[in-house]
Amino acid sequence: MCGIWALFGSDECLSVQCLSAMKIAHRGPDAFRFENVNGFTNCCFGFHRLAVVDQLYGMQPIRVKKFPYLWLCYNGEIYNFKQLQKQFGFDYQTLVDGEVILHLYNRGGIEQTASMLDGVFAFILLDTANRKVFLARDTYGVRPLFKVLTDDGFLGVCSEAKGLINLKHSTALCSKVEPFLPGHYEVLDLKPSGKVASVELVKFHSCKDEPLHVSCDTVEALPSAGFDLETVKSNIRILFENAVRKRLMAHRRIGCLLSGGLDSSLVAAVLLKLMKEININYPLQTFAIGMENSPDLLAARKVAAHIGSEHHEVILNTEEGIQAIEEVIFSLETYDITTIRASIGMYLVSKYIRKKTDSVVIFSGEGSDELTQGYIYFHKAPSPEEAAEESERLLKELYLFDVLRADRTTAAHGLELRVPFLDHRFTSYYLSLPAELRIPKNGIEKYLLRLSFENSNLLPKEILWRPKEAFSDGIASVKKSWFSILQDYIDQQVDDLLLEKAAEKYPFNPPKTKESYYYRQIFEKHYSGRSSWLPHYWMPRWVKATDPSARTLKHYKSATQE
Repeated sequence: MCGIWALFGSDECLSVQCLSAMKIAHRGPDAFRFENVNGFTNCCFGFHRLAVVDQLYGMQPIRVKKFPYLWLCYNGEIYNFKQLQKQFGFDYQTLVDGEVILHLYNRGGIEQTASMLDGVFAFILLDTANRKVFLARDTYGVRPLFKVLTDDGFLGVCSEAKGLINLKHSTALCSKVEPFLPGHYEVLDLKPSGKVASVELVKFHSCKDEPLHVSCDTVEALPSAGFDLETVKSNIRILFENAVRKRLMAHRRIGCLLSGGLDSSLVAAVLLKLMKEININYPLQTFAIGMENSPDLLAARKVAAHIGSEHHEVILNTEEGIQAIEEVIFSLETYDITTIRASIGMYLVSKYIRKKTDSVVIFSGEGSDELTQGYIYFHKAPSPEEAAEESERLLKELYLFDVLRADRTTAAHGLELRVPFLDHRFTSYYLSLPAELRIPKNGIEKYLLRLSFENSNLLPKEILWRPKEAFSDGIASVKKSWFSILQDYIDQQVDDLLLEKAAEKYPFNPPKTKESYYYRQIFEKHYSGRSSWLPHYWMPRWVKATDPSARTLKHYKSATQE
């Protein structure tokens, strides 16, 4: 996890512009570099480093003697860089996993480069010999990337939007800052003036497609094909374990977020098992946050005892959570209701990890709900086919919601996130299964995933079959949800008259509740006029929901009342 920033064709003094690069310093607390591009005095790179691999040669932009005309700034981890080296005979000059991007590009161009990378990434690649600039982002947007491109060819690129919104250009602030689409790469021509012109934007991978890099995966071919249940369950276990194993690549201490729900518990259990197998000589630290005796704390305690982790509990008090709202919204760059609710706990537990422990590489369970149909509203899907379509829609929009939350809340405190459920190979296999296999069964969501691990003894049975609990709800008590605690506070902060006129003040995605209005006010304070970053609010489908919390849904209420 790092912070990347680059400008091409700046009209303003670069020493002034680079102040914007400091807005993302939290993403790389270990070192900072600012470097001009030879021959292009108005082009430069900025890089904030969190040193996770190759402590000596990991600074960026990466340049190697073999390709003096290539400049690379990237944020991410490429898990198959050693397999690619073996397959193509690459001669690496550093231990940095991202160096493979230079070799792949030199061998086969940008299309092959982006398609062959097994990992999470956002990168800026400059080829001064051919006068090209390339941008690319991983399939699910696990690593963030924003850009601004003006009509006259000034390009700014950054890990977070906050590093671009105050850039100066031709005496005006840059206005069209937008997220770079996941699973895409863009080709731009670099003119002698340092300005650029976009040539094409290409989608190189879709979540349903088996990735090209399967040919150099650690599990090359699954032992058996077909969709009989035992084969499917075995393949799910093999691919998930493989997803966790490849993410063990780190020179810094590994930890794991543990809510006590199915997803984070499975990640923690498999992670600890594999750490023992490769003789990592420190205990796995697991981290849970919640109010006293909240469902998450109690469940996480049970999982930690079962797997034998060094468990840390962070007790959330209401005042601390409420005080964090503004800094959380500033970090997130969104005003989505459920994203903000869930982010407060994750932001505070990340703050604890940074201050009180030496864990830096943090595993988490993001992506499972979208992939395995874990949201409670999937029980109301009209058909397996519509449920499958909804699952794919959610995965495509992860970069706007859960993946955004997970990245910004951890990156705000200089931590690196790893999300094995969003492994390209694992997700493409799961999405290839018949729609009927993937739907909730017997009133239980994620039924197939749970069934796949039933006889593994990785988790206590009551955890493996624990019903879905939204993170923002699980950290509070059963009697009073976190969302209702927030609403009680916000009710006192927003006047009824303000809410009545909300649609006039905020015509795009107008707030419908005081809570939504309160978040929007804070967002506009920091990112005025940028409401289009969120195309729509996250809300459940097929139910007449007025609030995104699972606890407002009939299925949740009936389950907890039984």
